[in-house]
Amino acid sequence: MNIAKQILANYNLKKLDVNFHENPVYEASVNGRKVRLVTLDSELVNAQTLTDTFSDLELTIFISRHSSVSGTPTLSVHTSGNLGEAKLGGLPRKVSVSPANAMRDALKAMMKLKEEMQLDYEVSYECTHHGPSLNSPTMFVELGSSIRQWNDLKAAEVVAHAAMEAISKFGIFRATAVLGIGGPHYNMKFTRMMMEDEIAFGHIIPKYAVPSVDIAVLRQCVEKTLEKIEYTVLDWKGIKGQHKPKLVEMLEEIAVPFKKV
Repeated sequence: MNIAKQILANYNLKKLDVNFHENPVYEASVNGRKVRLVTLDSELVNAQTLTDTFSDLELTIFISRHSSVSGTPTLSVHTSGNLGEAKLGGLPRKVSVSPANAMRDALKAMMKLKEEMQLDYEVSYECTHHGPSLNSPTMFVELGSSIRQWNDLKAAEVVAHAAMEAISKFGIFRATAVLGIGGPHYNMKFTRMMMEDEIAFGHIIPKYAVPSVDIAVLRQCVEKTLEKIEYTVLDWKGIKGQHKPKLVEMLEEIAVPFKKV
């Protein structure tokens, strides 16, 4: 809610005469596109029917608080969907469409603004995880990882600007889209690569999910990326040895080139 308040404070959104889930709806025009800010009456991970109401969505950005046991101050971006079981919303073994360049635009904005505002936060990709599993471009921009950060209005403003940056540049595919596999839930290696090179990660399959990913899910991660996936980046040390041969075999079968980093 603090991120939403910062969007309303910094951008010219007008309140409409309609409600959604008994909450006000706001609208603006950004680069000729209609942008709506809506508030759901349940957890965002359970928004599986959102596209039934809004059927013509080009991009959905969920602005969200993020929780972790460590409580590390973090600004993060990821695609939603489940690589395996549906433990937290969404559908089992179904991922949303990943808007790789839009996520990159949001992360780059987060990195720039947190430096300008001198905020002590980590900025990172998260892997693909939790619901909803939508058949349209979907991303989460998050502020975490504890109540102290959720109440940090400067950090909330950073996330607000990052979301609007992704919207304002949407459809401009500057960077090469890639699939990322391996490494931890928060992949700083992939984040550094995105900042240094003209590449944009779509879906990211972490080390812990590799054993449960079969060729159907792997192919889905490629096909359900908004841009064409040019190749896969393998965090080679971040993949257990026993899983490497099968993974390489599956990538070769679906004819997606890969690079080890």
